[in-house]
Amino acid sequence: MLTKSETAIAAIDATEILDSRGRPTVEAQVRLVSGAVGIAQVPSGASTGTFEAHELRDNDPRRYGGKGVLKAVSNIKEKLGPELLENDALNQMLVDHKMIRRDGSANKKNMGANAILAISLATAKAAAASKG
Repeated sequence: MLTKSETAIAAIDATEILDSRGRPTVEAQVRLVSGAVGIAQVPSGASTGTFEAHELRDNDPRRYGGKGVLKAVSNIKEKLGPELLENDALNQMLVDHKMIRRDGSANKKNMGANAILAISLATAKAAAASKG
């Protein structure tokens, strides 16, 4: 049986990858103290409604026509990741709440919904992997 400290988040990393349509997307990796790892990618959806969560893009026309996600990757590495270290991956609600609070907007425009969702899913996968 794992202890709470073994399911603590030890490291969070992220990278920009290409999805099946060749568009940049975020991939997050979460590693727990136990060694369990979760990896998640968050390709774009087709919906663009007024109240949609904000997918953070770079808007640099020199990279993927402005569709790069290096800002979201940077937010994971420099802002969200460090804040989540040592938190229990089994407490998904707390992890998600901390990211939403850190973002501080109604539509996740500051950190990027793509960054927040990638970490959330990777954390859930790491927690599941820790349970076997």
